[in-house]
Amino acid sequence: MAVIDVTEQDFQQQVIEKSKETPVVVDFWAEWCGPCRALTPLLEQSAAKRDGDVVLAKLDTDANPRLAQEYGIQGIPAVKAFKDGKVVDEFVGVQPPARVEQFFDGLVPSEADALVEAGDVESLRRAIELEPARADAKVKLAIQQRRNGDVDGALETLENAEGDFSADGLAARIRLERDGVESAQEAFKALDHGDPKRAVDLLIDAVEHDVKHRDDLRRVIVGILDAFGVDHPFARDARRRLAGALY
Repeated sequence: MAVIDVTEQDFQQQVIEKSKETPVVVDFWAEWCGPCRALTPLLEQSAAKRDGDVVLAKLDTDANPRLAQEYGIQGIPAVKAFKDGKVVDEFVGVQPPARVEQFFDGLVPSEADALVEAGDVESLRRAIELEPARADAKVKLAIQQRRNGDVDGALETLENAEGDFSADGLAARIRLERDGVESAQEAFKALDHGDPKRAVDLLIDAVEHDVKHRDDLRRVIVGILDAFGVDHPFARDARRRLAGALY
């Protein structure tokens, strides 16, 4: 793993110039900083996953005050990403592992990212092996399994992706299809024909009348609306209507 210590003397060469070939993430830290010690292992872990594709550089702000001042460091830990000699992203303070991963993903895709992009069954299975929490890979794999008639396999794939609206919605749809729930069929046809708004309208109507399958119908609706985004006018109105149908 490429982790280096940099100073004011070699910052130009090791960070600015090197970033023109390979992204460089600079960890501004100090010996007395407890949060720095909590963040550094997360940075090292993310850098290790992308070994050779990104360099992690550590800079002691106490020993290099001119650089700390030049880059506006007012609190540490502070992290800045350099590409082509310029700062392209940054954050301050300890971040959760997912946020650190997202930060590195913005610089260079992980192996799992490339596998998800490839999208074939073998690549998706490998992506899930590498990153078991990858809900996007599980959704893509489950879609293919469902298409190939492997309903049980699709549901098993989605089992541990709970909490992701798309995954929950797809699992609910598969269960409704498997059980032949009549109230959802027209909505699914509309969805497959590229009309998610009509699908949502039909599903909300189904929620009002089909008490037995209400929870799975709700999950499908939430999964569809998630793709619209929180602030989309249709999604806001649909959520209001869904709440009315449920309560």
